[in-house]
Amino acid sequence: MEFAALQPGLVGEAQTVVVPENTAWHMGSGGVAVFATPAMIALMEQAAVQAVTPHLPPGWQTVGVHVDVQHLAATPLGLTVTARAELLEVEGRRLTFRVTAHDGQELIGEGTHRRALIDLARFQARVAAKQTTHDTQPIVPRPSEG
Repeated sequence: MEFAALQPGLVGEAQTVVVPENTAWHMGSGGVAVFATPAMIALMEQAAVQAVTPHLPPGWQTVGVHVDVQHLAATPLGLTVTARAELLEVEGRRLTFRVTAHDGQELIGEGTHRRALIDLARFQARVAAKQTTHDTQPIVPRPSEG
């Protein structure tokens, strides 16, 4: 499959407002009500998806395979965080992005993110095969410790 439309320089952006549901306290990644690192990473991934999805052939998608970022500054409730991803390199089916996040006042995160190009039908078939070979025991949550 040819991916000629995927060239370095493609850029995507994604935004979110910091609300209680995407804080470190709510997500369990810390005990404070500021924008959570996992939420920042997810936003950076969304920006990378936005950069390349319009250029993919039908039936192809990308999946995240590596994240190497630093969370540089805290962002309080109410501020808007914008993530930006720029495609730096295309190596076969591997895409490398420079990712940043800014809260309107300062740079809050930066790093690199890699995604892999996948044939969606083949990918879904592999996932389905894995599911049928898995001993499907229901997951029962542990009672809350109090």
